Formats: sequence, C-alpha cells, structure tokens
Amino acid sequence: MAKRDYYEVLGVDKSADANSIKKAYRKKAIKFHPDKNPDNKEAEEKFKEAAEAYEVLSSTEKKQKYDRFGHQASGSGGFGGGQGMNMDDIFSHFGDIFGGGGFGGGGQRRAPRGGNLRVRVKLTLEDIANGVEKEIKIKRAMPADGLTFKTCTTCHGSGQITRVQNTILGQMQTAATCNDCQGSGQMIDSLPAGVSADGLERKDEVVAIKIPGGVQDGMQLRVSGKGNHAANGGPAGDLIVSIEELPHEDLQRDGKHLHYELFLSMPDVTLGISVEVPTVSGNVKVGIAAGTQSGKILRLKGKGLPNLEGYGTGDLLIHVAVWTPQTITASDKKAMEALRKSESFKPNPSKKDKGLFSRIREMFS
Repeated sequence: MAKRDYYEVLGVDKSADANSIKKAYRKKAIKFHPDKNPDNKEAEEKFKEAAEAYEVLSSTEKKQKYDRFGHQASGSGGFGGGQGMNMDDIFSHFGDIFGGGGFGGGGQRRAPRGGNLRVRVKLTLEDIANGVEKEIKIKRAMPADGLTFKTCTTCHGSGQITRVQNTILGQMQTAATCNDCQGSGQMIDSLPAGVSADGLERKDEVVAIKIPGGVQDGMQLRVSGKGNHAANGGPAGDLIVSIEELPHEDLQRDGKHLHYELFLSMPDVTLGISVEVPTVSGNVKVGIAAGTQSGKILRLKGKGLPNLEGYGTGDLLIHVAVWTPQTITASDKKAMEALRKSESFKPNPSKKDKGLFSRIREMFS
C-alpha cells in the first residue's frame, strides 16, 4: 500500500512553519495515542504514521528532500526513520511532544534504547528487479548467558522517581527517570563471571533481511530490534541496512527504466536482423526492421525495474547505433565505393524520421 503524503497525514499545508507542524503533530499524537485508544490497531497505525511524518517534516534537511522528491527521497540519502518504526522509536525520539516520554507527562518512562548498527548490502540489478532475501552476519551487544534481573529497589519497577514539592501554589508533583535503572524498572541481579558491568557481550548473529524490488543505491532500510541491546534490559536498537547498487555489465539504470546500447553493422540495419539483448530476467530476441536508422530507440514494455511503491514496472530502452569500421580491406573498400554511388545509399530522410531532440523526448516520455 502506497504511503500517504506527509502533509496530508498531519493536516498542514506545504507552507506551514516548524511551529505549526509541531502543533499539528501533537494534536494527532494526542488523538491517536495508545493510552487513549487501548487495543486499537487502527489508532496505533495512525499514531505511527503521524510520528513518521513529523520525523521528516520537522527536519529542515529531510523536509527539503521530501518537498523535492517525495517518498522517493529515501533512495538518495534516506529518511531512514519511517521504515519499521515502533512505539519505542516514537516515545524515545519525540519525548518533547509528550512532555518527556509519557502521555501528558504522566506515563511510564521508557528505558533508553540500545545503539543502532549499520551494514551495507551490495545488490545486482537482478536482485533489485526481483527483490531478494539476504542473510547478513552481524556482531551486536546482547545480554550475556546467565544474566538475570531484579526489580529496581529505588523506583520499585516504575522506571521513574516521583517527587512532591511544597510551593506557594500548593504541592506540585514532578517525575524524573530513575538514575539507578535508567528507566528500565529493573537492575542486574546475577552477573556472570568475566562479563562487563552492563551485563552485555558481543555475539555473532545471522539476520535474514527481506529487500523489496525497486530499491535504489543509497537507500536505507530499518530492521527493528536487531541493533545493540541496552543495559538493564532496555530495548535493542535497530539494524540500518544501506543499499549499494552494483554496476551492470550491459545495462544502465534510470529510475525504474533501463537502457541498453545496441551496436549493429550497416548490413544489419539495411537488411534487418534478429538479435538477442540482455534484460534483468535473461536474454530476449528483438527483431530489427530493414532500414532502421542509427539512433532509433526501441522500447520493451515492462522489462525494466519495479517501482518501490507499487506503481508498475519500468521499460527497457534499446538505443540502436550503427558501428562504423575504422579499418577495412581493399575489397571492402571497393565494395563501399560502389555502394556510395548507389542511389539507395544516399540519405533521403522523410518527415517521419525523427531528429535527435524528438528521440530524447521519446526516451523520457
């Protein structure tokens, strides 16, 4: 399902300033907050959708990319945050919106998340055309074997310390994250021998990553919860997967379209010929009509790459180029001299023969 426009999600115009965007997000967040909509999956998805929109539109750099390229901007440097966003992401990234982590400032504090990990995955055009699942070996911080926890004795498992102060306006209650457990509500009870004080050790893990068809070089995918674990049992960070597109031997990419330069001899284009051209799904036969002009572009529908957002598949554009030999034999030269005198070989373009500008316009139409 295609993503909605971020401005539409928050209900603001493109000209909205940062303060208006923040107010609009807070309004949506309060409306769809899980505390107000328990066990309501639709509200939870709208809550996440609004958070994703705010993450992009509240950043000057990301907003400029989005205004220019839309959701496709994630393929040229990446937003990185919208894919796989979970509730921990939202509460940790946008605590200022909710008054410090909980709904209205009174909800339970959440423990800090572990750090993110980053990996680079190299993909061929064939991988990108079909989508692929890659198994990546990573080393990440994880709880040591035998590590056990107990309820924090300072905050008694709430993750926060409540203080009451007397003021001229009466008693005021404030809450702060528990320093002893860092908001997790638990502490290490049993620490295995030889393990660092945070109870974490680096372990190898093989992670299966499903990469959809149509991704682009530089795009980032997020695998939730596959980063480093946090101390005191806090949630793990994410695994950020950066896409690196490997060059193809014959094909050139232009968005969802592919280009192939087909070199033919003068006899081939004069008499016509059937040739094989490469595609991302194997070679296909293409008929070249007699009299085909150099520079003609042939279009194979649907032989390009899929659109990441599901808007169809691109085409393969074949650029016909007549190869001119640089050295020829004496007999070849004699034959060419005879052909040069032939009326059939004298240029005689008709109105339907397209010029360079028209061919370029056709290529991008």
